[in-house]
Amino acid sequence: MKTYTTNYFDTLIEVAEDTKAFAGMKPPAKDSGPTIAQLQYEMIGESPYKFNSDDVLFQVFAIRNDLTKSQYKAARAVFFSKGQACMRTSPLAKTYGFGIHSDSEGKLALYGVETKKYNDLLSDPDVKKVKAMRSSKKK
Repeated sequence: MKTYTTNYFDTLIEVAEDTKAFAGMKPPAKDSGPTIAQLQYEMIGESPYKFNSDDVLFQVFAIRNDLTKSQYKAARAVFFSKGQACMRTSPLAKTYGFGIHSDSEGKLALYGVETKKYNDLLSDPDVKKVKAMRSSKKK
């Protein structure tokens, strides 16, 4: 079975062109349970450079689908047997004002668009840049 990956290396996913955020902001809680943005924020924001994109996307999928730990290995194989949307579609970069940096090992960290670190990464020629997906279609 072919395995796909969403990991980037030495890359900054810039905030989306059409974001309304002027700074990185923690995703708000919802009564209906944790959102994708909240789960991603907790994983990446609370443990910078610990998880890669595949880890984050699968863990969010597992939580939202109530998988048990014993189901993870098989479910992960099936999950990555087809292409998945990468972190360019993350609400953290589209809506909440965070750039998502992947280091040389593909591990992720968040930087608010207003921070010096975000701007340093933006101007670093050794860091590849890709824009987050827009929230709306261009007119």
